[in-house]
Amino acid sequence: MKVVNPFYKSKKWKRKRELILKRDSYLCQLSKRFGKSTAANTVHHIYPLELYPELALVNWNLTSVNESEHNKIHDRNSNEIIGEGIALQNKFKNEFKKFYGTPPPHN
Repeated sequence: MKVVNPFYKSKKWKRKRELILKRDSYLCQLSKRFGKSTAANTVHHIYPLELYPELALVNWNLTSVNESEHNKIHDRNSNEIIGEGIALQNKFKNEFKKFYGTPPPHN
């Protein structure tokens, strides 16, 4: 059984999650890139919460996705960033560099 990080139960996260969904018009941003309008039900951390807790509530590090697209971002068993997740990190590597002063270690 997967243990849920307590952060996801916090009021701060719930408020931020709602703001990001609203910002993205409740649409999956990955599907939107391909001209599809699919409802989003998840807010994804582009740079994972477990590795970058200081980015937990940073707007540019959050994007709205649907469950199907979310499964293309990271392996659901190992939580390793894959496919579309790597592409998202590449897209935001300049924001990462501005935040930390250095490029992401794996890009």
